[in-house]
Amino acid sequence: MNLPNKLTLMRIILVPFFMLFLYWDIPYHFTIALLIFAAASITDALDGKIARKYNLVTTFGKFADPLADKILVLAAFACLADIMQGQIINGIVVTIIAAREFMVSGLRLVTAEKGVVVAAGIWGKLKTAFTMVAIAFILIWYAIGDFGVSFDRATEVVIAYVLLVLVWISVLLTIISGGIYLKGYAKYIDMK
Repeated sequence: MNLPNKLTLMRIILVPFFMLFLYWDIPYHFTIALLIFAAASITDALDGKIARKYNLVTTFGKFADPLADKILVLAAFACLADIMQGQIINGIVVTIIAAREFMVSGLRLVTAEKGVVVAAGIWGKLKTAFTMVAIAFILIWYAIGDFGVSFDRATEVVIAYVLLVLVWISVLLTIISGGIYLKGYAKYIDMK
């Protein structure tokens, strides 16, 4: 197994630990979850670059890399929706993001039968990057609380609105990128 594939596999393995520390009520658990999420996000940035630069692209990587991304993002959004009790991230957000991920995965399956690869486009990459940033900012907000830092109510409201805007920009990019994928590859879906 080459290095990019090991990094992808490591990202998948980190997800349960990320989830564990989000919920495990021990000192600095949000900070630990943030660090795990950051490590997983870094592997996402590295594995593809290394694979392309050193010509280490494999079938496993083509399959596992987008899967690892989806697992990490959906786990983060689902857990944070639960922890935040529907504030900022709610079921609508999780459903839209999950629906887009299932749709793109379905397109990849359909087009693969016809020998066509659904490559990640700029909108998909932008969506992924912005989603990771939105999740990271939410985790940073929680990690700050691990250190007993508190803010006045007005500052908390402003921060909550900033986080809400980040999440909904991420959702908007999710919808746009999903629509672009669907438009670009709809011709491969046999409706007859």
